[in-house]
Amino acid sequence: MTRELTDSRLTNHIAEGVGEILKGVRTSGLLRGLELGDAGDVLAQEWISRVLEQHRPEDGFLSEEATDDMSRLKKDRVWIVDPIDGTKEFSTGRQDWAIHIALVINGVPEHAAVGMPDLGVTFKSSDVRAVTGPMSKKFVVSRNRPPQVAGFIAEKMGYETVGVGSAGAKAMHVLLGDFDGYIHAGGQYEWDQAAPVGVARAAGLHCSRLDGSPITFNNEDTFIPDLVICRPEIKDEVLAAAAEFAEANGGYN
Repeated sequence: MTRELTDSRLTNHIAEGVGEILKGVRTSGLLRGLELGDAGDVLAQEWISRVLEQHRPEDGFLSEEATDDMSRLKKDRVWIVDPIDGTKEFSTGRQDWAIHIALVINGVPEHAAVGMPDLGVTFKSSDVRAVTGPMSKKFVVSRNRPPQVAGFIAEKMGYETVGVGSAGAKAMHVLLGDFDGYIHAGGQYEWDQAAPVGVARAAGLHCSRLDGSPITFNNEDTFIPDLVICRPEIKDEVLAAAAEFAEANGGYN
């Protein structure tokens, strides 16, 4: 196993390298729409796979763009990636797409990076700190499927909700202080959450399921029903409002 690069540096280099690949694919202007998104996914996935085969051949692997052979379940170290989180946003020229790279060790994303190439930044668990200061009084939610529970929590707390594309982009906007929390219900997969949760945890933000239980990764079933990432100061209020919604509605959807 090649160990010239630490896990942290490898995580960061992969996220940055994928960003360069995807910027090149898009700025060439030779592909548009679905063809652009498909090409970006395929090229980024192939490059990530080859890098990990060379540098961490014994580790497990889970990606939205690769077949899951379940051998990862026997491994303590698993790379969970999404080469393009927000393929629609990427292929239509929007900026709110991201690259997710996480090394999960015993169910926890210990090393993570969320790249946002259009903003020229990669958020790294190795070097990140959440913005503090005045609250924005805003929650970020899915632009396409804003969950009812988020609207309920926002109303209870006197907040507004704003829709953004990629899950990674939403989480990083909380880290930047643009929003006080990211509330999601309706389901995501491990590759949607592992890297954003890893970076957000390292920055000191609260990350959990809406019932307050911890999020674990490298499960046989990769579906995760819900998520909250928020400033720790409002964690208890957010979770209490979510519990009130769930009791009245039989769940979070």
